[in-house]
Order: sequence, then structure tokens, then C-alpha cells
Amino acid sequence: MERIERHAASGGFQEVWKHRSETLSCDMRFGIYLPPQAAVQKCPVVYWLSGLTCTEQNFITKAGAQAHAARHGLIVVAPDTSPRGELVANDPAYDLGQGAGFYVNATEEPWAAHFRMYDYVLRELPALVEAHFPVTAARAISGHSMGGHGALVLALRNPGRFKSVSAFSPIVAPSQVPWGEKAFSAYLGADRTTWQAWDACALIPAAAERLPLLIDQGTDDEFLDKQLRADLLAAACRQAGHPLTLNLRPGYDHSYYFIASFMAEHMAHHARALLA
Repeated sequence: MERIERHAASGGFQEVWKHRSETLSCDMRFGIYLPPQAAVQKCPVVYWLSGLTCTEQNFITKAGAQAHAARHGLIVVAPDTSPRGELVANDPAYDLGQGAGFYVNATEEPWAAHFRMYDYVLRELPALVEAHFPVTAARAISGHSMGGHGALVLALRNPGRFKSVSAFSPIVAPSQVPWGEKAFSAYLGADRTTWQAWDACALIPAAAERLPLLIDQGTDDEFLDKQLRADLLAAACRQAGHPLTLNLRPGYDHSYYFIASFMAEHMAHHARALLA
């Protein structure tokens, strides 16, 4: 691995690292915030998954997470949202290809060779983090929009892997909304039955672990009614008896202004579980 950025922040350091990913067959970058506590002890980790068009930079420069992570002694890891490079398949649209990995393992060409973000976030990235940084075995996961979808799916499909999960404005039912239908058709193929393994609302009824879900959603989000559908997650959790805290925030939109406004609550949520 190669460190390509290092900035002092809230008593610790915000770093960016580059490495060759065997899972994705390309070079990848991830941001990692090391709180001041990491200089003297091992710390638990929060994994953050960003949304469409984002890189590792959006979260680390806009969310204001460093001060809250420092307060609780949490390491925060923010990977890029997809494989990248000249040899990696792409599409002119913003919602497919590079910058739009959707945190699935693609099975269709030309995507299958590189687009395996699920395996990358679940296995390869944590293995790198745990080999090179002072972390404990306690993990949490969070994300925004497409990344919120990824966080929910990773937590629901892997009981015991994460101590807590949260999301901002997640795509909760990708198999039922345009963003997800487009991406899943390309990455996973036309058989919609295979899509259910990547859909939080479809996973809720059979979830082996009732990990409480913390969701924040702005009511002025332009994507709420067509793409995000928080109402479908609320209905699925209610029917299955799955614990859900859904905070509908009046006046807030889909931007990082919204995320930064409630990042303290989400970091506190993860700290309670990770440090218990």
C-alpha cells in the first residue's frame, strides 16, 4: 500500500491510501481517519460507503466526521464507490459504471471482471485495514444513498459481522426503483429473482439477526419518492418486527449539508455498540 495523503484533523490524522485490489483487479483508494486514541491503543472501525458519483474524497472532506470520531475513539474507513481505470468497464451515464458500483458482485459482462464491490468491502478492505492499522475486531457500517443501500445489505447478509449499522437517505428497495433497476439489470442480469439478495427490503423478513437500523432521511430530498422509498423499509420492518429508527428530517435534502448535520448522532450510535 502507498499513503498518498495525510492531514492533521481533530487531534488525529486523515489519510488516503492507494493499493492494488485483487478482488477488483485494479488500483483502489480509501480514506482512513485515525483518531488520537489510535496512537496508543487499538480502536474499533466504522466503514462508510458513499453514493453515486462519489470517490473516497466526498465523505472525508464534507461530512465533518473526524471531530465526532475523535470524541469516541473511532477509526473511520471510506473506500471509493467502484473500481476505476482505463481497463475497467464504464458507461457515459452517472448511475452506471465507474462511480456507481452499487456494492454488488456483478455476474454479467462486461462488468463481472471488476465490479465486485460487495466482496471488496466485506473481505479484502477489512483484511487490509486489520493488517496495517491499530484496529480491534469490532466493526460498524454506514453510508449514504447508494452507499446506504450497500451498508444495509452488507449488515443484513452477514449476521455478527457488524456491531451496528446506519444510513443516510438509503436506496432501500433497489429492485423497485429506477436507479436500482438500471444497475441490477446491467450488473446482475434480467432475472429479477436474483436481485432480491441485494435488496434491503427483501432481506428484512428472513434476517437472521435483528440488528437495529438507524436511518436519517430528509423530507425535502428530491429523490425520496421515486428512488429512495423510506416508506417501503418502514413497512418491511414493521411487518417483520425488525427494529428501526427512522428519523424524517424536515427541510433537509440529499446533500452533505444534511449528512454533516446529523453525523454526530450516527457516530454516537456506532460508539455505543462498538465500545460496549
